[in-house]
Amino acid sequence: MTRPSEITRERILKAAERLFAERGYDGTSIRAIVAKARVNQAAINYHFEGKDGLYREVLRSAFRALTEQQLVHADEMRTISREAAVAEFIRRQLWPLTARDEFSRHLRIFNWETVQPTAVFRKLLSEEAAPFMGLAVDLVRRFLPDADQRTLMVAAVWLIGQCSVFVRNREQLAGPPIGLALDEAAVETLSRQIARWVIGGLAASSSPTG
Repeated sequence: MTRPSEITRERILKAAERLFAERGYDGTSIRAIVAKARVNQAAINYHFEGKDGLYREVLRSAFRALTEQQLVHADEMRTISREAAVAEFIRRQLWPLTARDEFSRHLRIFNWETVQPTAVFRKLLSEEAAPFMGLAVDLVRRFLPDADQRTLMVAAVWLIGQCSVFVRNREQLAGPPIGLALDEAAVETLSRQIARWVIGGLAASSSPTG
């Protein structure tokens, strides 16, 4: 049976997630969260030790939701060809393009961080991003086995960026003048196109004349 305190904690998280997605960290007050969650401020302090702690938990949940599928399949990725592994990585990275509701809120929260970065987010990334970055580094290392660590890290960031530019800007890309379709079939096509370009670029970089 779910305890009342757990129900309260979850209600606070859901309310805060919606408000942070709509208004960003700076634009969201504790008073607004209290009102939307129908709790008192003491409950937020008890469960999260204040606004920063609550925001950190919302960010942690959002980051894990967007990366967990990659990490769950990490061992499987090592058993398939490097080309297939990159294609799967890209397909899973672009999957949120077809998501709605909760995933949309997660993406809006990260978009707020682009224009109004917070110390809470920077610290969370330092704690949470290592496994996901490690997976991306392992992928590009299969194409660049002789590259140094700095080059591998740059290549991993570049790989992630090929997907994040679409995911983070999906609302703008769906409208004019681009009109990018966001149904599942279109996203599968986009995944294949990006994978082909990425694989071509990495393969060319690994050749003696690359």
